[in-house]
Amino acid sequence: MRGPGSVSIRTRLTLWYSGVLLAILVTIAVLSYSWLRMSLMQDLDASLVTVGHVIRDTGFSGDPDPLLRQLLGPEFYDRFLRLLDPEGRPYVAPEARRGDALPLSATARARAARGDRTFENVSLGDSDEPVRVLTMPIVRGGRVVEIVQVGMSLRRSQAILDRYLQTLFVLIPLGVGLAALGGALIARAALRPVDLMARTARRITAEDLSQRLERQETGDEMDRLAETLNGMLARLEEAFTQTRRFAADAAHELRTPLAVLRGGIEVALRADRPPDEYRRVLVSSLEEVERLIRLAEDLLLLSRAIAGPEEARARVDLEPLLLEVFDAGARLGHAAGVTVRIDTATPATVRGDAAALRRALLNLVENAVKYTPPGGKVELALVTGEGSASLSVADTGIGIEPADAERIFEPFVRLDAARARDTGGVGLGLAIARSIVIAHGGTLVVESQPGSGSRFIVRLPLV
Repeated sequence: MRGPGSVSIRTRLTLWYSGVLLAILVTIAVLSYSWLRMSLMQDLDASLVTVGHVIRDTGFSGDPDPLLRQLLGPEFYDRFLRLLDPEGRPYVAPEARRGDALPLSATARARAARGDRTFENVSLGDSDEPVRVLTMPIVRGGRVVEIVQVGMSLRRSQAILDRYLQTLFVLIPLGVGLAALGGALIARAALRPVDLMARTARRITAEDLSQRLERQETGDEMDRLAETLNGMLARLEEAFTQTRRFAADAAHELRTPLAVLRGGIEVALRADRPPDEYRRVLVSSLEEVERLIRLAEDLLLLSRAIAGPEEARARVDLEPLLLEVFDAGARLGHAAGVTVRIDTATPATVRGDAAALRRALLNLVENAVKYTPPGGKVELALVTGEGSASLSVADTGIGIEPADAERIFEPFVRLDAARARDTGGVGLGLAIARSIVIAHGGTLVVESQPGSGSRFIVRLPLV
């Protein structure tokens, strides 16, 4: 829902489109108006030069009033023609000419004396009629013998420019308005898939993430957006499913020791019993409490591992870390009748949390010892290559079915539930190990065949 004062994307696109088009049209109008004005002035100047050359080439001198009147016509002669001597004085007395005769500016007179012609815009007399004036010297024998002034009214040219300007004032707003209407329709059609996505997204809730956004099958940006959002919805659905399953499994794991605790206490309270009986109940209850504590610690560790290590990561030498895990694994193996040894240990350094990495590796060793029969062996190895360090834990245990190779990394998954219960496991060790490794930018995979043992391989980027 848009807030007050907000503008929709469709409206913004229309306004932007209209604004850009208006700027383009105004720029074109200014340039075209300037070009038309320049063209009219060039045509007018060419006409003035032609008239000046005609007067020069006819050879008139002195006071040529009768002939020029007949040649050019009385109206043009009286208003738009003057013949001056080299000093700029008219041959015809001023009182014999009309009061709005062409003026001679100081600049035009100075340029004529140098043999240069001058174009000027002037206003005639009281009418303020705009006139384009050419002041052109007539040079014979290398000296200026006469000065000719020829003028033409600018009213016709100005009328053409005014009509053109009026046309622009009508056509530009009309064009922008039509373009805005067309832009709004185009934006509406282009954003229709977004409206469909929004309506579908509003129907999607945390309880029902199975719906997906419809694709238009056009291969454009909208389809790519729908694919991206559908991928995000798929990941969210998977995450919600895992969260629900995780919560259910955790509740189940918590319910069993709590039920045992409650049952033992209730039995002990039904009647008076000897001290040994109470002691037995307390010992059993303590075991279940310890199991609950381990489960709570594992859940907390798993949540931290999924969230990732702290931002500040230190350099971790894997060789001494491997030796520490080997010492702990050797003690576990001795108690279970399993030999734990180190095959290869190559110096390697990564960046991360040493305690978390030690816990991940120790979980792998504990898992290997747990599922290796007495008399078997567990081998640890650390090698480097291709920019990464590889830590492997191999055992001669029962192995894993191919279908279970990925399931074992899910929380609370125990392929041998009865044995895991005997050893106190709840199925979080491998899930914690993989989460820690992934948080460090690495990978944890398993290679196994049923009855032939398993090899867990951790790869971490070197620094």
